[in-house]
Amino acid sequence: MSATPSPSPVPLLDLQAQYRPLRDDLLAAVTRVCDSQRCILGDEVVALERELADYLGVAHAVGMSSGTDALIAALMALGVGPGDEVVTPTFSFFASAGAVSRLGATPVFVDIDPLTFNLDPEAVARAITPRTKVLMPVHLYGQAADMGALVAVSEQHGVPIVEDAAQAIGARQGGRAVGGFGRIGCFSFYPTKNLGAFGDGGLVTTSDAATADRLRLLRDHGQQPKYHHAIIGGNFRLDAIQAAVLRVKLPHLAGWTEGRRRNAARYRVLCAEAGLLDAVTLPHERPDSYHVYNQFVVQVPRRDELRAFLAARGIGTEVYYPVPFHRQACFANLPSAAGPFPHADAAAARVLALPIYAELHDQQLQQVVQAIGALLGA
Repeated sequence: MSATPSPSPVPLLDLQAQYRPLRDDLLAAVTRVCDSQRCILGDEVVALERELADYLGVAHAVGMSSGTDALIAALMALGVGPGDEVVTPTFSFFASAGAVSRLGATPVFVDIDPLTFNLDPEAVARAITPRTKVLMPVHLYGQAADMGALVAVSEQHGVPIVEDAAQAIGARQGGRAVGGFGRIGCFSFYPTKNLGAFGDGGLVTTSDAATADRLRLLRDHGQQPKYHHAIIGGNFRLDAIQAAVLRVKLPHLAGWTEGRRRNAARYRVLCAEAGLLDAVTLPHERPDSYHVYNQFVVQVPRRDELRAFLAARGIGTEVYYPVPFHRQACFANLPSAAGPFPHADAAAARVLALPIYAELHDQQLQQVVQAIGALLGA
């Protein structure tokens, strides 16, 4: 009698599943750049910028070398430097705070909304001081922060917004795409993002022509014309190969996003059918938002035990993020690190990202939920 075969592994993300159907088109795009030998900026980048500006509903899109560099360039464009403060959530990827510190400014941490994991607008309002130069919300996991409330705070205090939309390309609130609410929006094309390059890449967006011009100047060492430097910029230029890859992928982004949203909805049904809604807190989706689910993040009280249990069964997960900024050693001397930040601390102890990529099939989703139920079910 033959043994029952073990279920196939379910990785957190399978980039090969996305790559295989597009392989010929992607290789042709890379070859096109190689044959042209125009490797930095150039026609591919210009075309991508135009296509992304149309997709995001903004006047200007400027390619950058990474999502982190997009944040740095955005803050530089607004004159952020020593003595300035930037209000940002304490619960995010490190670049949200690291970019501020890189410029000699001070990140001011605030707590998150416990439902959405995004910036709490009331906490932002309380954190503003005469030194506040920028408000920097993060659209975490692919859901827009409460931009209506944050824009109101911005306008009341006369402090511009830089949106960290690294995980949220295509996310909307009230029908409007993220990246178009603040003075500048920042995106990442790291390979694990919903729209991922073959390496690092990023983008800044703005509807202000003067800001766009300054961002273009800053990404190329501040030189205009060549070898004449009115300001000090950086080397934030986007490679043409990355732009060509992203141009192949961009027409598929809406379909991939719908696939992620379909999988999120299926998880909700499967968890309900398995009787797990008391044991697992599923992601909260605001009614006015279009969540693009860069990550499907649940909360569980026995997070580390569950993660090890799933790993033993070949199911990939990740913790985004285990250590909030106010508990990072490099920020220990900041006044705002004293907190308290109860919602961020609770999230750091409970969050777990499950596989959500568009190419997952229903059997794999069932396999994940069944494994969760085997440990946490009644």
